[in-house]
Amino acid sequence: MLDSVSAILNALASGDASARQITERSLDAIAQTDPKINAVTHVAAEAALATADDVDRRRAAGQPLGALAGVPIAIKDLICTTDMPTTCASRMLRDFVPPYDATVIRKLRDADAVLIGKTNMDEFAMGASNETSAYGPTRNPWNHDRIPGGSSGGSAATVAAGQVPASLGSDTGGSIRQPASHCGITGLKPTYGRVSRYGLVAFASSLDQIGPMAWSAEDVALLLETIAGYEPRDSTSLDTPVPEYSKAIQSADLRGIKIGVLRDGLEQDGLDESVRKSVTEAMQVFIDLGAEIVDVQLPHSQYWVPTYYVIAPCEASSNLSRYDGAHYGHRSDADIDPADGPLLSMYRHSRQEGFGSEVKRRIMIGTYALSTGYYDAYYNKALKVRRLIRGDYDAAFQQADLLLGPTAPTSAFALGDKLDDPIQMYLCDLYTVGANLAGIPAISIPAGLDDSGLPIGVQLQAPALEESRLLFAAAAFQSQTQFHQLRPGKP
Repeated sequence: MLDSVSAILNALASGDASARQITERSLDAIAQTDPKINAVTHVAAEAALATADDVDRRRAAGQPLGALAGVPIAIKDLICTTDMPTTCASRMLRDFVPPYDATVIRKLRDADAVLIGKTNMDEFAMGASNETSAYGPTRNPWNHDRIPGGSSGGSAATVAAGQVPASLGSDTGGSIRQPASHCGITGLKPTYGRVSRYGLVAFASSLDQIGPMAWSAEDVALLLETIAGYEPRDSTSLDTPVPEYSKAIQSADLRGIKIGVLRDGLEQDGLDESVRKSVTEAMQVFIDLGAEIVDVQLPHSQYWVPTYYVIAPCEASSNLSRYDGAHYGHRSDADIDPADGPLLSMYRHSRQEGFGSEVKRRIMIGTYALSTGYYDAYYNKALKVRRLIRGDYDAAFQQADLLLGPTAPTSAFALGDKLDDPIQMYLCDLYTVGANLAGIPAISIPAGLDDSGLPIGVQLQAPALEESRLLFAAAAFQSQTQFHQLRPGKP
């Protein structure tokens, strides 16, 4: 039952299960499986059981309940919660408990969801393998020697391991979709501003977006309905009505829908043949559902990764400058360097001890690109290319309603395989960063297995604020395939 939000809601409504029983089952699953995969950084057992008991009491009394009443949900460890630490998987924020809830947390609490705990992640969301965490790497439930993807690897793994039916992640360059692909679940990056970033610890402010992760498009739609919406305290939040996404998935008839395919993307160096095969087979499924496949061009797609890896580190270097040991976060007790004096010495030692190597690398890249004499050559030029990339998408959506392609170039690779090669690690984002640069929604859905039995996902992208269209197509695909019903260790 812990692999379906809708099944839990039905069981609770019919009286076949109580919220406490569901929550206890989730806590038991974490206790049994997490020592092997390291997906959870904090378990809020007492608070979760208290919420579950309150849901059961109110249900018995016939009182109104929220849309997710009694459903256990795990939260990526960079989303602020007043009753749990928010550490960003970093020594810099070890044991930090925020004084306020993020907007998405407030919305989940209002919906009576059971917040089960926080999930592991790449430090400050910087990584594609969940290996940069101060808590150690998360392991893929399908194969414990493989990475789960990143940076929301813990959020994907906790669902794939059967600990919770759904989770929240964040996506800056593919950090929801790529781990969803590697763990065989469904993950949605909404339109920039569709879900408020208020209370999300910032990595790259113009790219970050919170989104839902679950086994099916149906469950993702239920979560998105709850967390989406305007937040006046967030200047990037969109003040537009929230559709009933769950109603968008009632039909599996795709007649009249045009799905664009970037043929050049399927010929990219480094794209595994099993991924190419899964995309080709997905095209046929959509054709059988009535959709028309058309070829599209995104002329500046070869600049996605270099553009992203200028803009994101620049914004990160600015956002992470606040962690200096003076206001909050780690403060070094190291001896004062006479040459620096007490203040500068404290800054240097605190940042040196608090940040991991990948975070330091990106801070240095961003600081360099923003420095005098290089701002125009790097950051400003990257912003101009970003506008061209958005223009490519605008033109493509004149020809097609959706775009289909790979989520990741390969299935999950071995732990440690790319940890010492940053360039190869960055190329894991080859197919996902475009949606972040353009601010459009995208979803990864399970679409196959490779020869070793590891999951493969395909990605659908849509115009801004067309999450309903994405979920409609994804649910139609899942109505004709069984990949989202496959589970680790089960035939």
